[in-house]
Amino acid sequence: MPFPDLSPEAVAGYRSPATAPEDFDAFWAATLAEGRSHDLGLVRHLHEAGPVFRIEDIRFAGYGGHEVRAWLIAPPGATSVVVKYIGYGGGRSFAHEHLFWPATGRAVLVMDTRGQGSTWAMGETPDPQGSDPAHPGFMTRGIRRREDYYYRRVFSDAVRAVEAARALGFNRIAVTGGSQGGGIALAVAGLMPGLSGVMPDVPYLCDFWRGVTVATRDPYLEIARYLAVHRGAEAAVFHTLSYFDGVNFAARATAPALFSVGLMDTVCPPSTVYGAFNAYGGPKDMARYVFNDHEGGGPFQEMRQKDWLAGVMPA
Repeated sequence: MPFPDLSPEAVAGYRSPATAPEDFDAFWAATLAEGRSHDLGLVRHLHEAGPVFRIEDIRFAGYGGHEVRAWLIAPPGATSVVVKYIGYGGGRSFAHEHLFWPATGRAVLVMDTRGQGSTWAMGETPDPQGSDPAHPGFMTRGIRRREDYYYRRVFSDAVRAVEAARALGFNRIAVTGGSQGGGIALAVAGLMPGLSGVMPDVPYLCDFWRGVTVATRDPYLEIARYLAVHRGAEAAVFHTLSYFDGVNFAARATAPALFSVGLMDTVCPPSTVYGAFNAYGGPKDMARYVFNDHEGGGPFQEMRQKDWLAGVMPA
């Protein structure tokens, strides 16, 4: 298969033209303040206490005080935790699907994604807030106004998940996720100080203009199809998206980061990943998988993450 984006020689130098609106920081400060006006409401239910890991069903208040569910899976005595966000369309599913990080001696907190979890992995957290007409999927829900956009709620939930991890007593926290989960992790990195590490794996939600115009597979193309119907909405849509672009969050992040990219990725074009990587404000490394599509490094990347995280957040 040919490279669907820039050549391997050119893509590493790509710098995104995405820029943050002047009130980007004020918008997010107000959004997070609203979320914090609701009590965290942390609730823990023991799911299973096995001989190796303790599994808890966690509930906390996310955006608007809405309940968000998560799994906490922890080996005995764990003091560090990886907060994990899920890829597009998926939910937290079963706890036994998330044992990689506990096997390294760290706890993992797996956040359910509101309204998702009916495509490839089950979810249990509803999104009680509606929106204007949207293309099927999540990318265009509330896309005409930044206050209504779906990812305002998701990113707020993700910040609260880190706050829940702190409330659970963990003093060292890293964030990770693949695809959409990687984009969420980047947003959290730009909004939350004090993280030990950030691991965006083939991250989505970065450099929206390029993603919408270069990707050849969904979900960026949901936005293109929406604009094909709502002619004349382009300026409003991309203005909204500028408040949610991983490039703009990356520029504000300072924690050490390990990115990954598949140079044959047709879902998240590699230039969009490098757009966020080259804007990233903290120490950073990139794992390149030249002949891989959106699956990226898969288990190879997990091993790379394990070794890298040992240097910034020991178990």
